[in-house]
Amino acid sequence: MAFDIEMIKKVYANFGPRVEAARKLVGRPLTLSEKILYTHLWDGNTSTSYVRGTDYVDFAPDRVAMQDATAQMALLQFMQAGRPQVAVPSTVHCDHLITAKYGAEIDLPAANTESKEVFDFLASVSNKYGIGFWKPGAGIIHQVVLENYAFPGGMMIGTDSHTVNAGGLGMVAIGVGGADACDVMAGLPWELKFPKLIGIKLTGKLNGWTSAKDVILKVAGILTVKGGTGAIVEYFGEGASSMSCTGKGTICNMGAEIGATTSTFGYDESMERYLRATNRADVADAANAIKEHLTGDAEVYAEPEKYFDQIIEIDLSDLEPYLNGPFTPDLATPISKMKEVAAANGWPMKIDVGLIGSCTNSSYEDISRAVSIAKQVSDKGLTAKSEYCINPGSEQIRFTIQRDGFLDVFEKIGAKVFTNACGPCIGMWDRVGAEKQEKNTIVHSFNRNFAKRADGNPNTFAFVGSPELVTALAIAGDLSFNPLTDTLTNANGEQVKLDEPTGFELPPRGFDVDDAGYQEPAADGTGVQVLVSPTSHRLQLLDPFKPWEGTDLKGLKLLIKAKGKCTTDHISMAGPWLKFRGHLDNISNNMLIGAVNYFNEKTDNVKNELTGEYGPVPATQRAYKAQGIGSIVVGDENYGEGSSREHAAMEPRHLGVRAVLVKSFARIHETNLKKQGMLGLTFVDKDDYEKIQEDDTIDIIGLTTFSPDVPLTLVLNHIDGTKEEISVNHSYNAQQIEWFKAGGALNIIRREAAAKNA
Repeated sequence: MAFDIEMIKKVYANFGPRVEAARKLVGRPLTLSEKILYTHLWDGNTSTSYVRGTDYVDFAPDRVAMQDATAQMALLQFMQAGRPQVAVPSTVHCDHLITAKYGAEIDLPAANTESKEVFDFLASVSNKYGIGFWKPGAGIIHQVVLENYAFPGGMMIGTDSHTVNAGGLGMVAIGVGGADACDVMAGLPWELKFPKLIGIKLTGKLNGWTSAKDVILKVAGILTVKGGTGAIVEYFGEGASSMSCTGKGTICNMGAEIGATTSTFGYDESMERYLRATNRADVADAANAIKEHLTGDAEVYAEPEKYFDQIIEIDLSDLEPYLNGPFTPDLATPISKMKEVAAANGWPMKIDVGLIGSCTNSSYEDISRAVSIAKQVSDKGLTAKSEYCINPGSEQIRFTIQRDGFLDVFEKIGAKVFTNACGPCIGMWDRVGAEKQEKNTIVHSFNRNFAKRADGNPNTFAFVGSPELVTALAIAGDLSFNPLTDTLTNANGEQVKLDEPTGFELPPRGFDVDDAGYQEPAADGTGVQVLVSPTSHRLQLLDPFKPWEGTDLKGLKLLIKAKGKCTTDHISMAGPWLKFRGHLDNISNNMLIGAVNYFNEKTDNVKNELTGEYGPVPATQRAYKAQGIGSIVVGDENYGEGSSREHAAMEPRHLGVRAVLVKSFARIHETNLKKQGMLGLTFVDKDDYEKIQEDDTIDIIGLTTFSPDVPLTLVLNHIDGTKEEISVNHSYNAQQIEWFKAGGALNIIRREAAAKNA
């Protein structure tokens, strides 16, 4: 039986009537995305036809999922909310705090020792508040969610940008910051601007070396890292139906890399097969009873241009494998062009490491297709030229592929099997020699490849591909190798060609596992003590942020004018910093240390306007805070893209930054700033970015009459005594303005809880 089956049945009982009401209200057929959105309105009544990309809407998600790195701050906030138990089914998954180095047998015990107090805190707070807890080694959050919790037509939020993976099972699943998760767990509505809709019609059928991963790699090349911002991407067509459920998950997973709010597919037979294979026949039966509502209306898919804001069509029969990168996931190159493109750009051809797994590509199908390539090393007398590493997605996957002999095949080519955890994908890779910062190339089946992302080396050129392509390239050891056309020289001096990958959608003998790693919470957590040591350097109870002082903000110093790409990795690095995710003051020492200073082209080096000296960003900001001086951060396009980590908003807030002014924001980061009571502003005229000077003192005018849709004014007080005024936009609605005034959304929750309990 599935987890939370009664909740799912309740959602389905209301689904049909609410869809019919929504269809009548908007006066036209509905996309799947619209059906799920309208059936999850907070008030339960469909009385308003919402304008896409304009109207803010309150929703009622069905569940919340948190990974261990972000769960710490989310639950530290929830502890202040004054609620005895979570209001919706919620889970914590310990997958981020496990360093990959030697292999699972050594790495997992080491993590359990190093991060014991964090895991103990998460286990205890989960036990107290009715939250399901998945132990270290149980698996990567998104794979575990797909295997256990995702269901067609549902809505969930998660404190990780790749929560969108659950779209592979027909959900609207959205990555958020911890404050949003806190709201929903506290029984409050979750606010989202009603998304625009991008329709992607898939025709034909995948074949040969091409996989579902190549669909999203091509889409990323079309839409770029910001092309999906503010939109749900809905896939449909015969090509969508021909794909596996886990393949759909891969596509939805990397929708985060185009900035999409989420991605989803309509319910079909592949989803039903997956549900039954993962012991959720009860969900499959319930979904079948309302399946006509769990996909877009036929009229929509017949004439999609009438119902979507943008349409893209891809013929899977003509699609070829892609490699995306380096340094950005939207630089898409077909494998047939990689040799010439790599040579033209001077990319290192020798591949040092191939890595497969991660939340994006760790299904049984992925591993079975990769093993069909790895098996050919011995069969054809070859030797793998690159190091090869695997991160299984869950203990269920690991146990099953071990039972079926896949791990034996991988080990014969020298593979290193890491823990069922994120590992190198999020920078938790203690890679030998990375500190030398040598120029090198790696290929992986992960989702992101920003500079320093995997191993901390800015000179690691990382390319993203499917697990089977990564395996072939690792065998060849050469970035220019095209397995569709090229041959390799075996031990006998013969030229051999790799056969096309083959695999299984689902394990022929079914999934199997001894201990999946799940811990049920206490039925009554009243007497459970949450474990936080007052002397811990890993965990710190939160103090409320101060409310707005009621005046315009004047005399702000420019902390940094960030140039170019500034992701949440640049603002709050992961890797070794993950250990401080539960200690706001300690992790604030990584604030913006990866951002490039516009004025000197350096990272972690800004001018302290109090001394005139240059130094680290966090230290400079702490100096301003000590003097009671506020500051402002200025950024470029798509500021805050990447991970959902709200630390990228909480650290500046904690250290006294008052506003972030950019050309454009990534969705999650902008929301995180608002939740923490900060000002997230955008240039009315993007060219005004050039007017910001290093020694400026800046005033923000108009806050005493702060209102929706009314721009604010910035006064730039230049060091030569001249002044300039520029207009800046904001997207705050009335409720979000109250968050700003209160000093953060959590202060309002706390206040309301106190009044209720008084």
